[in-house]
Amino acid sequence: MAIAKAVYNQNLYPKQLEVQPETNEVTGTSQAELSWRVPVHGTVYGAALNYQEELDVLGKALYEKPYNTPPAAPVLYIKPVNTLTPHLSSVPVPQGEEELQTGAALGIVIGKSATNIEVNAAWDYIDGFTVANDISLPFESFHRPPVKQKARDKFCPLGPWVVATEEVTHPDDVTIEVFVNGKTRQTATTRNLVRSIPQLLADVTEYMTLYEGDVLLTGTPARPPLVQKGDKVQVKIAQIGILENTIQ
Repeated sequence: MAIAKAVYNQNLYPKQLEVQPETNEVTGTSQAELSWRVPVHGTVYGAALNYQEELDVLGKALYEKPYNTPPAAPVLYIKPVNTLTPHLSSVPVPQGEEELQTGAALGIVIGKSATNIEVNAAWDYIDGFTVANDISLPFESFHRPPVKQKARDKFCPLGPWVVATEEVTHPDDVTIEVFVNGKTRQTATTRNLVRSIPQLLADVTEYMTLYEGDVLLTGTPARPPLVQKGDKVQVKIAQIGILENTIQ
């Protein structure tokens, strides 16, 4: 069991729960009694190209024009508030589109204002971790985040809750899995991050402040599964939980 904070039913602020991350069970209640809400209130940022396998797949393309070299700093983008949607909600396929690209990601929830922090102090600024599905329309651009493809309504499911930092042993080595209609479609690990969690926080806060409640997504693994209307998608992160949404 683990201690987590969640927003559900008529609550406006997070409530503490005892949860079982591997099964999404909640002590003292049933899932039928809970109507989930997004468990964070800040800005959600994504970090592109932060898995080594992503860079390996792109290969020589990283050295083509206009930049001619792999990015030397984190490539960030924002998932605006219109993209946020909770556990067990539906994600619409925009008119004229046939499929969506999943984006399983570990979300770092900031616990206090972080500006120009040191790597060895990064854990002091983390309130906990959540599960995200950084959904987008399929795209080819990688040097510049494709806002039109990533910022559609409900394109960032988050939840079900935020697990306290101390409940997660070795966050830089947790397994991430994506299931589509009950079948395993992707398996990855944060062990393969280009920038570890402390390094990513240090690099980002070198030039911008992260505030309490903000979420920094550590990146999405290479070869994300594509999904269509009617698919049930689950993103499971060990020690944290299972985020489930239906494509509509």
